[in-house]
Amino acid sequence: MKTAFITGIGGQDGYFLTKLLLSKNYFVCGLDKSSSNIGNLEPFVNNKKLKIFFGDICDKNIINKLVNKYKFDEIYHLAGQTSIHPSLKNPDLAYRDNIDSVIHLLEEVRKHSPKTKFFLATSAELFGDKPLTVPQNEKTPFFPRNPYGFSKLAAFRLVKYYRENYKIFSCSGILFNHESEVRGEQFVTRKISMGVAKIYAGKQKQIILGDISAKRDWGYAGDYVEAMWKMLQYKKPDDYVIATGKSHSVKDFVDEAFNCVGIKLLWIKRGKFLLAKNSKTKEVIVKADLPDKNNNMRKKFLLVGDSSKVRKVLKWKPKIDFKKIVKIMVTADIKILSNKK
Repeated sequence: MKTAFITGIGGQDGYFLTKLLLSKNYFVCGLDKSSSNIGNLEPFVNNKKLKIFFGDICDKNIINKLVNKYKFDEIYHLAGQTSIHPSLKNPDLAYRDNIDSVIHLLEEVRKHSPKTKFFLATSAELFGDKPLTVPQNEKTPFFPRNPYGFSKLAAFRLVKYYRENYKIFSCSGILFNHESEVRGEQFVTRKISMGVAKIYAGKQKQIILGDISAKRDWGYAGDYVEAMWKMLQYKKPDDYVIATGKSHSVKDFVDEAFNCVGIKLLWIKRGKFLLAKNSKTKEVIVKADLPDKNNNMRKKFLLVGDSSKVRKVLKWKPKIDFKKIVKIMVTADIKILSNKK
């Protein structure tokens, strides 16, 4: 039986990766900050092949004990700061969580378990908000523009350094945006899907959003963890862009989410806002900011991934398209609200 260690096991990707590995008869150990973070894992908590620990990913003692005890076949490092805005407020924490944690894990592997295969989840933010080529692949120059991106780039370089200098089987996945029904509500996609569910249930009248013109390459988290696993099963370690190659705007997401509950939106401009009315009731159910004219140049630069390499080498491709992702999320949130009655 193979053993795996997942940091940040309580998050979206941790849930789907745990589900995948347990289905493949792995013994899975997970680390998360506290028991309050692991609600997603409730379906698996009684599984004897799953063991969850709690603590700080930068605590050397915890990492040392776990790596020494289990000598894991595979480590999936998903923990760390996961978005831009917190890194702007506290860059020190971004560097600590996203860089120091990688050093600690790779050093323990190098010293005590050199046969362990290591995966790092990194981000399309490596390319920055003005990527030099469209779409972006593994050869596109990196140009991060915020502390989150800087820290992820340093971690990416560390993985490559240990691979080349210590012959550790270490890989990085450059993951473009990926969503699911267990996405945190602090992310705009889940804010939209839950907002639509609440409006549909009569528990909310309106969704308030920022600029909805931004476009993203959105995939499904369940598909992306399969790519992570495939990286560590291949004969040699490497880095891969994981993406769908298709982009949609936040407005597209809003339209599709309401379409899932049979509501068609009529969009109008009013002052500094973009409003969406229910085509039947004429009620304004979405209020968004109009794009800042000073930022129009950003539209020329599109973050969209070219995943040709992973498709060719690892025979991976996304199975769930944009419309199905939105439907899965809205349907799940409607069910959550109905269960709370």
